[in-house]
Amino acid sequence: MINNLPNRLTILRMILVPVVMIIMLCHFTDASVLGVSVQSIIAAIVFIVASLTDWFDGYIARRDNLVTNFGKVMDPLADKLIVTAVMLCLMVEGVFPVWCAMIILARDFLITGIRVIAVAEGISVAASMWGKVKTTIQMISMVIAILFGTSEIAFLYWISQASIYLSTLATLISGISYIYDYRKVFEK
Repeated sequence: MINNLPNRLTILRMILVPVVMIIMLCHFTDASVLGVSVQSIIAAIVFIVASLTDWFDGYIARRDNLVTNFGKVMDPLADKLIVTAVMLCLMVEGVFPVWCAMIILARDFLITGIRVIAVAEGISVAASMWGKVKTTIQMISMVIAILFGTSEIAFLYWISQASIYLSTLATLISGISYIYDYRKVFEK
């Protein structure tokens, strides 16, 4: 089950969840580089590493035919965990609007529910193009929000907010797309 590289990368991503949270929430330095706290830079680097494991585990699994049931379930779960962890930390910092987080979490719960029902019906729910776009936008917006969400430079702060709103919009579009594509799940 976890004897292949893609699944190990998924597990690594899950291990990085508490690491990024500790870095974001435990204020251990006031140092900054060009107005961005060193702590935020470190958190962003850890988050980027976690995000890259998402791309690599999928690429390697498909390329080497190492797709497993563990990976099918745990890979999207690991994505949700890392994004949710960062959202929660950013909410604590007053950076991430609660309503945006609720939309993102509601979409994730809904799609997870659709996947469970679909599996019970023998229907495979593959990642859609919109789902991949949403994940990419979320990952990028989280990095921007980590780096600039607490910036005292108004322009950088507003860039972080715009990225959060864009991420929320991509999440809505992705959710609607999944509901439309798998509406047959609700017809039974």
